[in-house]
Amino acid sequence: MHKKIFLNKLKIKNFRNHKSFEIDLKEQRTIVLGCNGIGKSNLLESVEFLSQLKSNRALSDKDLIENDSDMAVVIGQINFKDDLKLNLFRKGPKRIYVNESILKKQSEIKNYIRSVCFCSNDIDIVRSEPSYRRIWIDKVVSQLEPVYLDLISRFNRLLKQRSHFWRSESFLKTQSSDIVESFDIQMSTISTRIFRRRRRALLKIQPYVEYWHNHLSKSKEQISINYLSGIQNISPGEEEEEVISKKIAEQLLNQRSIEALTGKCNFGPHRDDFEFLINNVSVRKYGSSGQQRTFILALKMAELDLLTKTLNVSPILILDDVLAELDLTRQNLLLNSVGKDSQCFISATHLNKFSQSFLGSSQMIYL
Repeated sequence: MHKKIFLNKLKIKNFRNHKSFEIDLKEQRTIVLGCNGIGKSNLLESVEFLSQLKSNRALSDKDLIENDSDMAVVIGQINFKDDLKLNLFRKGPKRIYVNESILKKQSEIKNYIRSVCFCSNDIDIVRSEPSYRRIWIDKVVSQLEPVYLDLISRFNRLLKQRSHFWRSESFLKTQSSDIVESFDIQMSTISTRIFRRRRRALLKIQPYVEYWHNHLSKSKEQISINYLSGIQNISPGEEEEEVISKKIAEQLLNQRSIEALTGKCNFGPHRDDFEFLINNVSVRKYGSSGQQRTFILALKMAELDLLTKTLNVSPILILDDVLAELDLTRQNLLLNSVGKDSQCFISATHLNKFSQSFLGSSQMIYL
């Protein structure tokens, strides 16, 4: 039996357009009902932010704070025993408390609450540019291995420092390669660790994607996800860190002359992409709108299953404004699958998409 995560109390202050909101949650399924623009997504976003410390919809944490306020608060109680509190400030870093004790390592919040969020904008993972797919895989990996967030942060800092160096006076004057070689060593090591973790996560999630795609499309199409990395001559099963790191270092060296001219590093995890295929055909390039929506839904449900099976916990599922994007058959398949093992929050503008039995076992929040 896996551990169930149940958010039984939610309280927010000055979060987005909500000055103050508080509710006790009693059912596995919660439907947030209201017209567009009233704050349904903002309410669900507070649950996502409490569990993931980031939002799909905000460029900065400051965007989450109500316009006239200097501070926002999200409070949740988990399984009727653990009190979580997240304080967001317009000036200064956020603070997280568990049972009134501040968390020194913020990623430890995942010991208490986890979530998988699916919103209408997630279709960009399939349709849009590579950055959306990198964000998706990084979120999956960080849920499986919280240390991964630190790796990404360190890599981004190195990338920024490296770019700054190419434009600095010290490089223009000395043309020294010692500093760049130091960057190469660090970047090849961190890039290797990012690459290996991304590839492992893809191998783990693919069977769940296949299951959900077949379930939602009622078909037996062949699903595959390819990792389009810039690392050359890497065999599919190659895992040796030293071998991969050496190849990355060689490629960083080979592109150094171009990088010195442009100031941009065109090779590394920040340039990787992921290809989604149905019967060896690109879903992004050639998939119909229905195929793309089914694929992204399969990805999200697969993420939920992967975390449940791997971590032995059932994350909270957040479905924000997604029912309108699905046809009736897929709506029913989705709704029949949610809220059994995982607590589920769903936003909607109307109740006509829900069966009477579903409504009878759901808690309503009217906004």
